[in-house]
Amino acid sequence: MNSEIIQKLIENGMPSASIAVSGGEGKYVAEVTSDAFEGLMLIKRHKLVYACVNAEITSGELHALTIVAKTPAELAKA
Repeated sequence: MNSEIIQKLIENGMPSASIAVSGGEGKYVAEVTSDAFEGLMLIKRHKLVYACVNAEITSGELHALTIVAKTPAELAKA
């Protein structure tokens, strides 16, 4: 498992999102920006992203994924 594979998995599940994945050795950070997060609480945003990589987490291929989930408006403010 590497950051490129994780990014592709999230892109496949959230094709309109902007995604950047970094990290290695089983510990990754996914920065995901999407309009789909509008109006959602943080836990629901994370669930959307985790759904894209659930099989890899369940199998143990992916050990730790930190998610930073923002809307485009939130990213613009930061």
